[in-house]
This record gives sequence, C-alpha cells and structure tokens, in this order.
Amino acid sequence: MDYKKAGVDIEAGYQSVELMKKHVKETMRKEVLTNIGGFSGAFSMEAFKNMEKPTLVSGTDGVGTKLKLAFLMDKHDTIGVDCVAMCVNDIACAGGEPLFFLDYIACGKNFPEKIATIVSGVADGCKQSNAALIGGETAEMPGFYPEDEYDLAGFAVGVVDEKDLITGKTIAEGDVLIGIASSGVHSNGFSLVRSIFDMTKESLNTYYDQLGSTLGEALIAPTKIYVKALRAVKEAGVTIKGCSHITGGGFYENIPRMLPEGVHAVVEKNSYEIPAIFKLLMEKGQVKEEDMYNTFNMGIGMMLAISPEDKEKTIAALKASGEEVFVVGKVQNGDKGVTLC
Repeated sequence: MDYKKAGVDIEAGYQSVELMKKHVKETMRKEVLTNIGGFSGAFSMEAFKNMEKPTLVSGTDGVGTKLKLAFLMDKHDTIGVDCVAMCVNDIACAGGEPLFFLDYIACGKNFPEKIATIVSGVADGCKQSNAALIGGETAEMPGFYPEDEYDLAGFAVGVVDEKDLITGKTIAEGDVLIGIASSGVHSNGFSLVRSIFDMTKESLNTYYDQLGSTLGEALIAPTKIYVKALRAVKEAGVTIKGCSHITGGGFYENIPRMLPEGVHAVVEKNSYEIPAIFKLLMEKGQVKEEDMYNTFNMGIGMMLAISPEDKEKTIAALKASGEEVFVVGKVQNGDKGVTLC
C-alpha cells in the first residue's frame, strides 16, 4: 500500500503546478517577492509607505453551489473568476485596491488539466482586478469528494489609506444611489436556482429567446469584477460615501450594510430594466417578488451612495470604464433599512 493506491496522486499534483504556472505568471506584480511552489507568498509593502496610514483590507469567499453547474456543464474556465470576484469586490467596497490573492481547491481526484483550467479562471480574475496570484493549495481528498467534483475558495488582501476607507458614516438624506449592472446571477442564490430548474444537461442546453442564450450559458456567466470601475470613480475626484456589493441576501440584506443609523435607502424598482434571467427565474419558480430581491442581485451588482452634486461625474466615470449605470434611488432620514417602491 502507498499514497497513490490510497487515492492521492502526488505526481498529478506536481503536474498541476507545472500546468498552472503560465497562468499564475501572467498575474505577477513587481511587489511579489516569491515564486510559485514555495511554502508562502511574500509581497513588498514598499510602494505604499508614502500613504498617511496604509491600511490592509481583506476578503475571503467561495463560489457556493454554482460549482454544481460547472460540474454538469463540464465547464471550469470561468468559475475561478467568480471566486476572485467575490473576494476583491468586497475589498473594493471598502475603498481598497486588491494586491494579492490565494486560492484553495479541494478535489476528489486531481486531474491536472482540470485543475489548471480552474486556475486559469482564477488568473483571469486576478488580471481583471490587478491582483497577483501569489499562492494556493490543491488538496486531493479521495473519499471526501466524488472523483469529478471539487470545492473552490479564495482569500484576497488589499490596501487603502485610512482616510480613503469607504465606511458609510457620512451618508445623509438627499444622497443619490447609483447602481452598476451585474453580469447575471453572479455567485449567489444558486440553491434556489437549482430548485427551480432541473439541473440536467438537457435543461441547461435549452435555448431561451428571452435570454439570447442557453439556460446554462446565462447562469454560468462569471461574476463581474468592479475594481476598475470603482477606481475610475475615485480618480474622477468623487468621494464614494457608501458602497454595497449585492451578494447573498440581495437588496434587503446588503444595502443596509452600508448605511449608518438614522438614514433609510429608497430604491425605485422601475429605474432600470430587470435582466431576463431574473424574470425567467421568477416566472418558472413562481417566486414572490420580495423573495427575488431578498435572494438575487436583480441586475445590480454594486450600489454606491454619493452626494447629489457628484451624480453626473460618477455616471460619466462609470460609463467611461465600460459599465452600465442607473440612478436607482435616494437616501432619506428614517430607520436604517431599505424600501423598494
């Protein structure tokens, strides 16, 4: 008996590392001091010493049951983008600039080509957010995961000058709520999605005119990364007073997270067109509208609170960065929370 006969192929692990190296290399920043394959990743803070109060911000997350979709479609090249997005978008919400990312892949069996494909998506997400992929772990766990399944999680670190932290503390009555469009369902609510639709190849390959794609293609679209968009707003001279990444819990849970006590967000549902995928989910699943807004992003992946005098400047900066933008509501005095009208 040896480790390989017990189900863990060390040689496959070595091969995975070799195959992913080219993807990792593409994410490197000048501050990275170590090479892939070491026991840890080192990142120099020298470039940030001129900040008044350099502050580290971090985020960690996974992809959830959206992975089931990747398994069924045998499509593994974008799920890594989702993992990075879930982490770096949270960092950007705090005003931070992502610096580096680490991934963790646990699988039932190490298929080197599949692992390298997953990591290629992680690298893509890192490039989109200008974060270096400085390390990770692939754990082969036979008997714990089925051979053809895996889990994926990540951890990111960013930096911001303390004075530039987005805390929401200054949000006040009259501030404007700006919504930035999502790319679809992103990486939340898939337990409900999988209850609404049969998760079979036949179902996922079904073409819907209203979607302009198959169901599977619409659902697996990778989570949008908003790092560059928020950077563009900052570079335009706008102070983002509050920022909410619309993830699990939808509007009702996430929007209040950016609000201080004593103010209330009012969102106008007709201020933008809800994407077809959410209308289809609502129709096929007979899901109540309130539950939709309490589960999904409903077409808005990131929401900003800004002073009214900064509205046009913010919209222009976001559009110039390639984003679809909507003025979706306002802030008024009242109990902390959100009303959809």
